[in-house]
Amino acid sequence: MRSLLSTLTCLALLLPGAVQAASFDCTLTTLTPNEQVICQNRDLNDLDVEMATMFRLLSGLFAMGMRGAMHDDQSAWLRERMACGANAACIRDAYNRRLQALQAVYDGIDRPI
Repeated sequence: MRSLLSTLTCLALLLPGAVQAASFDCTLTTLTPNEQVICQNRDLNDLDVEMATMFRLLSGLFAMGMRGAMHDDQSAWLRERMACGANAACIRDAYNRRLQALQAVYDGIDRPI
């Protein structure tokens, strides 16, 4: 069963104007090997878009303190992903871990039943 956050993320991607590419500009000549692999691999590109969309949606739900902590976690995760270099399997694993972490943040939100 797909989670509500994943469903909302997919819906956000279908909205007019939704970005259908990596969360960074794949046309830049200054891309790192890590970013080049993401731009060249459709599955990794899709994971990047899903992660970026989930992060943006969640960031909008919290006040400054929690939002700041989320941005700190995102920066730490980006360093982890960059450490993968051009290893696609490592990058995929990093995205899967980050998506699980973002899903856990969403699941922890107190909301009415």
